[in-house]
Amino acid sequence: MASPEFEDGPDGPLAGPVQALRPLTRELLTAVLGARGHLVTTDADGDLVGRWDDSLIWFLRLGEAGELLQVRAVAAAAFPIERVPDLYAFCNAWNHDRLWPKAYVHVGDDGRAVVCGETVTDLEAGVTAHQLGQLLDRGVTAGCQLAAAVDGLPGGTRP
Repeated sequence: MASPEFEDGPDGPLAGPVQALRPLTRELLTAVLGARGHLVTTDADGDLVGRWDDSLIWFLRLGEAGELLQVRAVAAAAFPIERVPDLYAFCNAWNHDRLWPKAYVHVGDDGRAVVCGETVTDLEAGVTAHQLGQLLDRGVTAGCQLAAAVDGLPGGTRP
């Protein structure tokens, strides 16, 4: 995908010099995702979320000043609680062989288990729009790779 290295108007989040470091803001996240053709919406908590295939991917700002970027993917397949030990083994193997995304198991209130993946980047010093685009693309791509691998595990059901 093309880098969002352009001005979007004098007051837009992408305005200014291409190499300028900018604070990680919701407006910057939304502008860069939109410039890269990613469709996202806001969930009930006000977080940015998009759908890739059947998986959901959140784009979160964490930290005291919102300086940490977390791209969190949740695979579509859900598993009965009896499969949690197998899912732990899958996540351990995944994390052993790959840096991104970190995979983990989440058991919901309904007793169903899902596999999540996340990438976290500290952007306290700021980020260019191009760098942010690369981080978002890598988070989405890695999250989709994890979701595809989880879809191949036995015992899962899809929505």
